[in-house]
Amino acid sequence: MTEDEAKRFARTKLDEGLAVFAGTINPHVPRRLIPASEIQAWLNDEGTYPPPAAPNVE
Repeated sequence: MTEDEAKRFARTKLDEGLAVFAGTINPHVPRRLIPASEIQAWLNDEGTYPPPAAPNVE
């Protein structure tokens, strides 16, 4: 399933009144999780998912 297909599916479920979250499944990398609190922003392409990682400083 592509990200666009996943967004259409998520939007359909939201329209049905369900709580929705999204994420990748193995073996897809990078792994991503979009919690229910951020699903509207993801559907509207607002922000970056996942947020950029902090640089590894040693």
